[in-house]
Amino acid sequence: MSRYIELHPVNPQTRLVEKVVDTLRDGGLVAYPTDSGYALACAPGNKEGLDRIRTIRQLDGKHNFTFVCADFAQVGPLAIVGNNAFRLIKRLTPGPWTFILKGTKDVPRMTLNPKKHTLGVRIPDHAITQSLVAEFGAPILSSTFIRPGHEEPETNGWEVEESLGHLIDVVIEGPVGHGEPTTVVDLTDDVPEVLREGAGDVSLL
Repeated sequence: MSRYIELHPVNPQTRLVEKVVDTLRDGGLVAYPTDSGYALACAPGNKEGLDRIRTIRQLDGKHNFTFVCADFAQVGPLAIVGNNAFRLIKRLTPGPWTFILKGTKDVPRMTLNPKKHTLGVRIPDHAITQSLVAEFGAPILSSTFIRPGHEEPETNGWEVEESLGHLIDVVIEGPVGHGEPTTVVDLTDDVPEVLREGAGDVSLL
């Protein structure tokens, strides 16, 4: 079974955040709340963690995994960002958006879409998520926790623990924001393309 950890929604306890981050560094898988529902996370480069996420979510090899960043400064080493994309991301973040961008040569190939060489980038507006990324010291690799056959992400940590705790190393209990998936926007071309409408207001694009 997983470790079940409850974090304060505004001021996450440093000692507990450190325990969660230790799990990520040790190759573990974490379920955590964000501003758009629950997500699954592992350390970048953790192939076993990626495979576990694919198994739980029943994802194919074309899925764009997302790098969750603390701020825009962490995006640069990961993705190729044009001028229009730069302005849009700066204007809309932090918030419930996932931006699809071309990955740089520094990104592990196993985290990229195998044909398009793209990845997702997120800068959430959520204290618990921000505390995890800050303590980790780098972006974490993540995927929205949507069960197979469902359209909405998980929103309760205790339900995740009860049903899938045996597949996850740590489940963080904490509030989510909108309780619906992020809005996914492809920024690989000059004109933004909405791939999925969600919590982010597309009229802002």
